[in-house]
Amino acid sequence: MASGWAQDGAVEAQIQDSINDEIARVRRKLAGGESLEECEECGEPIPLARRMAMPGVRLCVECQLEADKDDRSISLYNRRHSKSSQLR
Repeated sequence: MASGWAQDGAVEAQIQDSINDEIARVRRKLAGGESLEECEECGEPIPLARRMAMPGVRLCVECQLEADKDDRSISLYNRRHSKSSQLR
């Protein structure tokens, strides 16, 4: 049942669009192409096994861990599952 100006299924369509946007964002972050032999951040050599396992890798393990930590610190979503945190 539609309410107000929204069409039937508008909420589901918005949810699906949000999911599709997030999938596209993650795919854009995936590395591609040829791997670097040296880390683009610190200049340390990237082991051959890592380059073969992750095509297009640009960072050594340590720098990648730091980059991932930075990505996790920015969250647009309420992960605490409590309504009180949504009201702040």
